[in-house]
Amino acid sequence: MSAAPLVLHALPPSHPCMTAAAALRLKGLAFERVDLRPGEHTAEMERLYGPGRTTVPGLLVGDEPVHGSIAILERLERLEPEPALYPEAIADAVREAERWGDAELQDLGRRLPWGALRFRPEAMGTFGGGPPLDPAGTDFAIRYVHASWKYHRISAVRLAEDLAELPAKLDHVDALAAAGVIGGESPTAADLQIGATLRVLLVVGDLRQLLEGRPAERLARRWFPDYGGDVPAGAFPAGWVPER
Repeated sequence: MSAAPLVLHALPPSHPCMTAAAALRLKGLAFERVDLRPGEHTAEMERLYGPGRTTVPGLLVGDEPVHGSIAILERLERLEPEPALYPEAIADAVREAERWGDAELQDLGRRLPWGALRFRPEAMGTFGGGPPLDPAGTDFAIRYVHASWKYHRISAVRLAEDLAELPAKLDHVDALAAAGVIGGESPTAADLQIGATLRVLLVVGDLRQLLEGRPAERLARRWFPDYGGDVPAGAFPAGWVPER
């Protein structure tokens, strides 16, 4: 067990933060979680973790800053080797799948939910566990969603491309499960990296039909059973979402 105090800096809706928190819990490591204020978090992260490191998650291991979900999981493996996030027999395959989940899949967990919310901004209320927003709340949500589109560099063209590419990415997840890289008795680093993104995608009603009944859905719900939010189906314009 780690003798140094562990402090996780996070944002509540962030799926990479879900990955890091799940790994800490899996390892049985006590930690303090500090949720930063959206927008203000970039300056605070840079202060804590160094120039250019403006995104969450970050983990302080005593005075040692560890930035980013992959680096955090690797550091936790050294702190507490069991249960293994990188089982020796499949460690190389797990690291390759983890990097793919970070580089190829993770941004869809930002762009697709925020993209859907632009068409159904009242649904933002459900992400805090409440009902859809009233008109005054929806006015606030519209402004917030527009700012999020700018921050994440979302466009209608980018959304359409993401949706068109999603089925192939889900096929890859299913192939990783078939190969035994993910979906085992205990989660690997790849399970946590990929599963967190898939869990966020499941809040978008238009996307559920693409995941339902697949290893990708089982992975997401197994390791991340609780995640608030519901953007009703029909948010994206007709013809944007591929058929199953």
